[in-house]
Amino acid sequence: MSDDDQELGITESKSHNTGEWYAEVVQKAGLADYGPEGMSGFIVTRPRAYAVWERLQGFLDAKFKDTGVQNAYFPLFIPESYLEREKDIVEGFDPEVAWVTEAGNKELEERLAVRPTSESIITPYISQWVRSHRDLPLRVNQWCSVVRWEATETKPFFRTKEFLWQEGHTAHATAEGAWDETMTRLDQYASVYEDLLAMPVLKGQKPDHDKFPGAETTTTVEALMPDGKSVQAGTSHHLGQSFAEAFDITFSDEDEAERLAHTTSWGLSWRALGALIMTHSDEQGLVLPPGVAPEQVVVVPIWQEDTKDDVLEYAEGVVDDLDEAGVRVDLDDRDERNPGFKFNEHELNGVPLRIEIGPHEVEDGELTLVHRPDGESVVEDRDGVVETVRDHFDEIYAKLYAAAEETLDGEVREADDRADILGTLGQHGGYVKAPWCGDEACEEPIKEPMAAEIVMVPFEDDDPLAEADHDETCAICDDDAERTAYFAKSY
Repeated sequence: MSDDDQELGITESKSHNTGEWYAEVVQKAGLADYGPEGMSGFIVTRPRAYAVWERLQGFLDAKFKDTGVQNAYFPLFIPESYLEREKDIVEGFDPEVAWVTEAGNKELEERLAVRPTSESIITPYISQWVRSHRDLPLRVNQWCSVVRWEATETKPFFRTKEFLWQEGHTAHATAEGAWDETMTRLDQYASVYEDLLAMPVLKGQKPDHDKFPGAETTTTVEALMPDGKSVQAGTSHHLGQSFAEAFDITFSDEDEAERLAHTTSWGLSWRALGALIMTHSDEQGLVLPPGVAPEQVVVVPIWQEDTKDDVLEYAEGVVDDLDEAGVRVDLDDRDERNPGFKFNEHELNGVPLRIEIGPHEVEDGELTLVHRPDGESVVEDRDGVVETVRDHFDEIYAKLYAAAEETLDGEVREADDRADILGTLGQHGGYVKAPWCGDEACEEPIKEPMAAEIVMVPFEDDDPLAEADHDETCAICDDDAERTAYFAKSY
């Protein structure tokens, strides 16, 4: 192996040193750099990662717009008096808020928060825009960054002080309308992971002690990472009427009576990129599903001097056909790099499909296609290359999803008592399902020694313990169990 190949290669083990491996993939695949010295918790998002974010953004934004959402943008800074109008927001985010107290050479009359979330700046304007039942439902979303001064150790896309996300906010005439909205957004988040990123997720709700400050119910999609930890992959909040009351969102109904609106908020962040990288990537580098890959196909011509012209002409024709069909394709015809180096580089960068073209492929009218996830090599006819490539995209997606699904299915275990929960988490990680009484105090005996928590409670329709006639007892305190809790370590 050459020095260049050594420099390109991943040296850490995904299974044994997951954190170090992840950091190496992020940097060597050109996804992110750490922020300036003295600014821990910040990263520079490089074009390759931002291109993945744009694909995800486009997929989700289209779903939003198909279901009545309009995009807007609100100020980065939020007056302290606005935050204080919803006391639960202040209490929930106070340790994480970054404050601006001076501008230029002058001290500000009122502190300005760098938005940790935008309910307190968006909801007052919704209250101005809503007058009648005809104005409802009202749905706005913004794509932006937020700042939460909580990250002590930078983990790109998982744990940073500033991160990219979207946050949607809606107002409705009825509680039922708001709940339907909450579930619509949760389903759309699940679709991002399952249909675009090839990652199965679990859907449920957060326990009451871990719901969004001021919310009536927080729903969540949870994704399991290969190291057995869970990622809160997206949340959708049924806010009830607390924010409407705090910010006076009222409307006149059909009988001219004044009513208080019901609101929701929902968000998905670039944590999705971290989950994607960690789930599919391997010791060769980044692995991406075709739907989000910046380059979906790389064509690598392999020639000797006497065959160079024929091979390049053939390869360029393949690239032209794919490009015209909207496939994101690159031709790697660099003279100064040998094919082995090119293969390693494109594997490191996560290109889902490689097409190799040498003299034999030209002579036989064929192509050699290589799948990034597992190195499977298939010879196909040159004719119909666009349809062939799209079929292989489907195969690659299916391989990635099946592998992630197998991991998830094998990492959901059951336990009936505290010792069993701790032992299972300590030995295997993953999710441990256990009957739970609903009391926050019963999380502490797991949280304290194991740094694990209740990451999800299944919806009542999916939870047999939610039925009134069950005879289970809580795994911690032996009182009657009301729900099932999923315990896990989490990012």
